[in-house]
Amino acid sequence: MQANQNKQKGAGEQKEELDLKKEIMSWIFYIAFVVALTYLIIHFVGQRTVVDGRSMENTLHDGDNLIVEKLSYRFGDPKRFDIIVFPPKGSPKDHYIKRIIGLPGETVQIDADGNILINGEILEENYGKETIQNPGAAAEPITLGDDEYFVLGDNRNNSRDSRDAEHVGVIKRKDITGRAWVRIWPLSGWGILKHQ
Repeated sequence: MQANQNKQKGAGEQKEELDLKKEIMSWIFYIAFVVALTYLIIHFVGQRTVVDGRSMENTLHDGDNLIVEKLSYRFGDPKRFDIIVFPPKGSPKDHYIKRIIGLPGETVQIDADGNILINGEILEENYGKETIQNPGAAAEPITLGDDEYFVLGDNRNNSRDSRDAEHVGVIKRKDITGRAWVRIWPLSGWGILKHQ
């Protein structure tokens, strides 16, 4: 009788131990799944970024929290006036946020009056905060390659952008991290960003 009770007790302890191992394995699998899913979302779908500085005023403001989506450029080309995020030259961990002005194959120039010329014609746009005072490298025509984009900040006289050939220059398609999609903070400014 005693031996039978000991046998039942041992079988019960083994079952509990087996259940505990299953529970631990289940949690390990769950955590690995969440980490892998998070990695995939951050690298291929979207990520949060914070605007640092005034170069995109009045569209974006210092401290705005944005979600940058990464899918649309996997299926289509960036368009003029899209707000994109990219790393500047020599600083892959930093990211700038600017507006696309010039597209692949176009010639971009900024004339003495601060007008943006695309293939010799004045670009009709209303994103610039004020008249451009310093055309930088764009004082002379810049012809973009097949995978190159010319970008400007909306706060044209307070922006380091494609006019600064040393630090930014033209942006290669492969270097575009994604497109600014939605402002999530501050709540008063929450909403999907208008690009066009």
